[in-house]
Amino acid sequence: MENAGQIEDIQPAFIPPNGEQALRVLVVDDSILQRRIVALSLRKWGYSVFEASSGVEALAICKREKIDLVLSDWMMPEMDGLEFCKQFRQLPRESYGYFILLTSKNEKNDVAEGLDIGADDFLSKPVNSAELKARIRAGERVLDMERTLIAQNTTLANTLDELQTLYEGMNKDLLEAEKLQKSLIPPPFRRGDFGDMSVLFQPSSHVGGDLVGFFNFTDTRLGLYSIDVSGHGVSSALFTARLAGYLSAHNREQNVAFEHVGGDEYRQLPPAEIAASLNQLIIEELATELYFTMVFADLDLTTGRVEMVQAGHPHPVLCTTSQGACFLGQGGPPIGLMPDMKYETVTFSISPGDRLLLYSDGLTECQNFEGDLLNDANLLRMIDKRSSSTGAQFLPDLTCDLTEFAGGRPFYDDLSAIMFEFKKYGTPPRAEDTRRTLQGARDRET
Repeated sequence: MENAGQIEDIQPAFIPPNGEQALRVLVVDDSILQRRIVALSLRKWGYSVFEASSGVEALAICKREKIDLVLSDWMMPEMDGLEFCKQFRQLPRESYGYFILLTSKNEKNDVAEGLDIGADDFLSKPVNSAELKARIRAGERVLDMERTLIAQNTTLANTLDELQTLYEGMNKDLLEAEKLQKSLIPPPFRRGDFGDMSVLFQPSSHVGGDLVGFFNFTDTRLGLYSIDVSGHGVSSALFTARLAGYLSAHNREQNVAFEHVGGDEYRQLPPAEIAASLNQLIIEELATELYFTMVFADLDLTTGRVEMVQAGHPHPVLCTTSQGACFLGQGGPPIGLMPDMKYETVTFSISPGDRLLLYSDGLTECQNFEGDLLNDANLLRMIDKRSSSTGAQFLPDLTCDLTEFAGGRPFYDDLSAIMFEFKKYGTPPRAEDTRRTLQGARDRET
């Protein structure tokens, strides 16, 4: 046992706030006199004090009580302070326990040994009251910081749990939105009497701002389009859903490509008028900062004549059996930016065996790891490379080429395309057949 020292009576160093539990301090010393002197002072200062005469007894107390801070003598029989400290550190605890060794040792090696075992601080004997108070308060600050961190971590964990719940709910909603958006897109491949239709739709996230589709004006008159809404995510996807209604394949009354002329009769509008109508609808009816680009093509399958409008969208590609792939169109302003915009219809012809490809800029702006864009020239080379691919396989093969160019880098923009492969000319319908076709479509819609 080391020599005991007297502790002066001083003002309390710590008075716990109302409702808070006092710091629980364990005093361990085989000298009953020194232990009682230290314990008495600690109680006067407002601490809850436990006493033990040996390391073994102290360890038993620590197993059944939540001890915040330990003041332990170094030199004790049966189990000295170092061994007790070592055993104390091995106890399962929910919070940290601050450990101060009381000792007359002052050799650096002894101090290093104590720190290595797990002691936090040392107090020389005989004990000085002012120094004891300072060491206790230093331990308190450490424990207060730990409690603060625990509280903050608990708050953070609860917040993360709430965010996880919100994320799971949002993810579920996005998955449903993804299903709904894909329902607006035609199937990947559809075989027709006069030509085959292939579709690519690969949003960069759950939902995207691209839209592709087609519908029949008559049995031998085909309209197909590619649309890219500004921005990404939910707002763009909702906008595409609205646009899908304006270009509905099932309801001519809502489709802006048709003008109701009376009774059951509808007139087919030229592509430039379709673009202008959509522009006015977006400006006048939709209070949004979104706009979109579009290519709309009207194909007469009896003659191969194509009328097309290009509104800020990438140039379509015509793949011919004789001359390979080439770009079409003259550009034009996007839709929904300014009122009363003028759009022009361009005209060209396709023949059986030719392919007409409409696509979004996600293809030409595909990036590799060096930051290089695919660009128009590389796209034409890829298309020519895949000229022998069948209609059903062409767009999947093109997607593989894009993935190879990107080198595994994710696509940061939506990929979408629609391709019509012309197989044979249709028979021009008689006026009566056209009227009957429109009436039949009207009946089906009703």
